[in-house]
Amino acid sequence: MDDPLPHRHAPMLPPLAALVQGEGRRLLSEAALTPDPARVAAGWERRFIADARRAEEAMALYQSLGFEVVADPVRLDGLETDCQDCRLAMLLQFKTIYTRRPPDPP
Repeated sequence: MDDPLPHRHAPMLPPLAALVQGEGRRLLSEAALTPDPARVAAGWERRFIADARRAEEAMALYQSLGFEVVADPVRLDGLETDCQDCRLAMLLQFKTIYTRRPPDPP
């Protein structure tokens, strides 16, 4: 249902926008995480970073779609941040999901 008084929410927009922008800067962006060059050279494609608890679900899904799948720990040298707490959290809680198509049978 449309808000009959949309203007009553207008004063909240600038503070909410600032909050969202702050969160975006606080969180480690996926663009700041570089893929493992050895995996990429071997034909693996980095899909995303997943919480370790969700990594197994993602792996099962990709396997059901016919992909080979691995979940590697996040690499310290792949983290482009000076925040030591961010680095520790990423190392302990997240996995990097890589997939590749299996080779065609001969």
